[in-house]
Amino acid sequence: MNTIIIEDEKPAARRLERMLEKQGVRVITVLHSVEDAINWFQINEHPDVLFLDIQLSDGLSFEIFEKVKIQSAIIFTTAFDEYALQAFKVNSVDYLLKPIDEEELQAAVHKYQNMKTAFGGKEAGKNLQINFEEIKKLLINPLEREYKKRFTIKIGQHLKMIPTEEICCFYSENKGTYLYTSEGRNYLMETTLDALEKELSPKDFFRVNRKFIVHIHGIQDIVAYSNSRLKLKMKNFSEEEIIVARERVKDFKDWLQ
Repeated sequence: MNTIIIEDEKPAARRLERMLEKQGVRVITVLHSVEDAINWFQINEHPDVLFLDIQLSDGLSFEIFEKVKIQSAIIFTTAFDEYALQAFKVNSVDYLLKPIDEEELQAAVHKYQNMKTAFGGKEAGKNLQINFEEIKKLLINPLEREYKKRFTIKIGQHLKMIPTEEICCFYSENKGTYLYTSEGRNYLMETTLDALEKELSPKDFFRVNRKFIVHIHGIQDIVAYSNSRLKLKMKNFSEEEIIVARERVKDFKDWLQ
């Protein structure tokens, strides 16, 4: 199984390359832009699979498809939340949300291998009918969506409404999901962080790692941490350290601006 990685964040690309090689997948090359990818595909044999980031330094990766007829299966990698992927989910082998989890990557590789066995060769990646315009609209204008302005929490026989501006962070622990307010109150919720990501405004909330989603106004201090990561101190929150995953640091810094 041969693959190429198209990813503009070099640390994320190197991490994905190491994870793939650990699974016995041969990475032919790593490309970092739309232009690089178009030039490469025009003179090289297409690999079995592409690991393709959605947003590259010089544009959306879908622009590659407009210039080159790709003959490879595709596994998308993205920091965008799941709602934006539904428009083309059926047209790719799979998609992986960043930071990429090793078990999810392994499952995506196995999914491709099963498709290859069922359809033969690269047939799993042919005849993609991706609606580029619909996807671009979703990705370029994510802030135009309607997001939740409050959450209703059940406390015994009572219901409590909590506006999003009063939320410090959401976190997962022991298979439960918790809402933590800026006043230091903790509430158990009947949902998951993955589901919450779709409901929260990306202007106000950011998923810093697999366990935490933080509100921008809940951040009290940001401290440099080991391995190029960041540590956050949240208002009235002392449950545990909140570390921005290394693969998310660049996006986190952009979000703060």
